[in-house]
Amino acid sequence: MSSNRICLWYDRDAEDAARFYADTFPDSRLGRVIRAPGDFPDGREGDVLVVEFTVAGIDCIGLNGGPTFTQSEAFSFQIVTDSQEETDRYWNAIIGNDGKASDCGWCKDRWGVSWQITPRTLLDAMAAGGDEARRAFAAMMTMQKLDVAAIDAARREPQ
Repeated sequence: MSSNRICLWYDRDAEDAARFYADTFPDSRLGRVIRAPGDFPDGREGDVLVVEFTVAGIDCIGLNGGPTFTQSEAFSFQIVTDSQEETDRYWNAIIGNDGKASDCGWCKDRWGVSWQITPRTLLDAMAAGGDEARRAFAAMMTMQKLDVAAIDAARREPQ
């Protein structure tokens, strides 16, 4: 674990979330599970307090801090994909595990953490700028799960 990590606050399911991430995304793993040495406001001695994990190469900790704070779209993981198959795999894993679909490639997992499942072709179109970016952006704005073929078509063809 690096000395700079992202801390995600969970009600009580940090270990379940970390296991799901490790099973779903490459370069992800479950690390140490640290139990509370004593009672705390939303838990008891011996309960899982902190879970160390890595998501797509990013070191994180999950803190089982109770219901006081909830996740927000102000923080999200962006997973860049290279194909529709890869986009579908990650999107479907999150949604299929009691997650929720949103617009423009965003979804939330069952713990409320936001994810952007973003095909590289969209990022390339945005970086290209001009009409290509406008067309790809307009196509994306009509989607929930992003459609690689539709974005590629928008990049090529004036609307």
